Amino acid sequence: MHIALYRRRGTVEYKKDRLMNDLKGVAADADDLLAAVADSTAEEFAGARARIEERLDEARARLADARIAVSQGARHAADATQEYARENPWKAFGIPAVAALVVFVLLSRR
Repeated sequence: MHIALYRRRGTVEYKKDRLMNDLKGVAADADDLLAAVADSTAEEFAGARARIEERLDEARARLADARIAVSQGARHAADATQEYARENPWKAFGIPAVAALVVFVLLSRR
């Protein structure tokens, strides 16, 4: 279970890094476009704009993939927690209840 969760975290981290690189690339392309606007022709401007839009669309697609991966990871964690609570009800609910009781007793003595 832990290995599968680690692999999913790795996937999310990888997708996050790719997304950040894409967004940095879009920002760099936008900077290049602004620098070149004064000296460029309409065709060069249109080409640069198309390149930025393409990179932005790729970044949006990767963001959607990352969002799906995060939601799947959260769903997996919730399922694992629910399964653990079903298999170990005393550990999942009994130990925290006893700990709360001990804290309550200690605080009430003051």
